[in-house]
Amino acid sequence: MEDHQSYDPTTRTHIAWNKGKLIGAKPPLRPKHVWSIRTKLQVEGRIRDLAMFNLAIDSKLRGCDVVGLKVEDIAPNGYAVERATVRQKKTGQPVRFELTEQTRQAVDEYVRTLDKKASEFLFPSRRNHNRPIATRQYARLVDKWTASIGLDASRFGTHSLRRTKVSLIYRRTGNLRAVQLLLGHRKIESTVRYLGIEVDDALAISEQVDVCLKYPGRADLRCPSVYVRVVPQPDIPWVSRRTTT
Repeated sequence: MEDHQSYDPTTRTHIAWNKGKLIGAKPPLRPKHVWSIRTKLQVEGRIRDLAMFNLAIDSKLRGCDVVGLKVEDIAPNGYAVERATVRQKKTGQPVRFELTEQTRQAVDEYVRTLDKKASEFLFPSRRNHNRPIATRQYARLVDKWTASIGLDASRFGTHSLRRTKVSLIYRRTGNLRAVQLLLGHRKIESTVRYLGIEVDDALAISEQVDVCLKYPGRADLRCPSVYVRVVPQPDIPWVSRRTTT
């Protein structure tokens, strides 16, 4: 069994591996952080980093899947596709994702500038072009990107990029099933844990849901948020056109 402690000979005590480190889920980037990093990479002309960053945000892939991308996965004909499918290394399940216009432009410029072939890794190692960059190198790049705009790099990581877009989707829609599909999770419980959903979040979503009743002979009534069809019970008298619970 691996020992996650180190020994300090001066005090003759064992030091926990996580002492002084921030442990736990890394928070997603905010939209202003994403735009700041994109702008900085564009101004500095770092086309590889820009393509990698944009792909990480759009694809919502784990770090091992981001670095393992091949040109044929994203730009099989020399140009980035609008939607791509990648098989995840962790689960072996395929996951689809969209590529926004700015991401496609960044990838196209990167592929064209380096004249990359379809069978090559999209982000190869500098030492061995037949292998992709290491996930640790990718993590160091993420630290560099976040630190470059004044963020505390220790608070963020590769999963911050994976969480960024799905967190926004969840906050705006409350659609866990959509987030589950985008992340490629097998169980909805995994998505709940990954997003760090609390009871307050669930209650906030519940408060936004208005249930409308539809009875024969009456016009449909629109709710401000979610419209739910409820089959009327014949023994329940009509009280109001709209009932909220």
